[in-house]
Amino acid sequence: MSQILSVIIPAYNEGKTIRNILDRVLEVKIEGIRLEVVVVDDFSTDNTKAVVSDYLTAHPEHTIRLVGQERNMGKGAAIRRGIGEVSGDFLVIQDADLEYDPHEFRDLLAPILGGQADVVYGSRFMGANPHRILFFWHSIGNKLLTFLSNMFNNLNLTDMETCYKMFRSEIIKKVHLKENRFGFEPEITAKIARIPGIRIYEVGISYYGRTYDEGKKINWRDGFWAIYCIFRYGLFRSNFNR
Repeated sequence: MSQILSVIIPAYNEGKTIRNILDRVLEVKIEGIRLEVVVVDDFSTDNTKAVVSDYLTAHPEHTIRLVGQERNMGKGAAIRRGIGEVSGDFLVIQDADLEYDPHEFRDLLAPILGGQADVVYGSRFMGANPHRILFFWHSIGNKLLTFLSNMFNNLNLTDMETCYKMFRSEIIKKVHLKENRFGFEPEITAKIARIPGIRIYEVGISYYGRTYDEGKKINWRDGFWAIYCIFRYGLFRSNFNR
């Protein structure tokens, strides 16, 4: 019997790219794996919801669902909603832009299917895959956040802030998450690091980053909040389900 990989796509004002990313996700073929896709529209003010609705109508043969937030709450809240909606054996987060390549799901899933890993992070700073050259200060900030997260959680990740995080669903569904925005990344990292016997792996992925003109949303305020979350969940919390 085939197993199910659930793909959560949090989307806010991604009407220009959401159709393309759905096409790319549905192109993914992994032997013995079926895809379940859940798009969480975070109360977009553009045509994101309409584009996804039309896509579902045009592709009834695929398992795709659209759920909507009643107000704009942030990426972390959308991911939490998606976690509660999916039913697969494994779960991965896919941004609605075109920065990450879904064809690399296979690489992320391999250590889990091989019995070595429970959680796999896709690192933009490992391997020989293509990486778009962009903002210097973003890279410095990312390395600082990863360093602080590693220090408090006793890990040696190279890319804590990566979108591509794949989990055994039975594990991630037990983790109590609170953060609504980009604080999700340090929060989930701190909380899974507290799970007894957890096996965390990292694989190199490609990265096709976009500029602010192209729709990038994260900013310096999110960076400061991420630092706060690293301290909050890494220093003052010891339980993954609190």
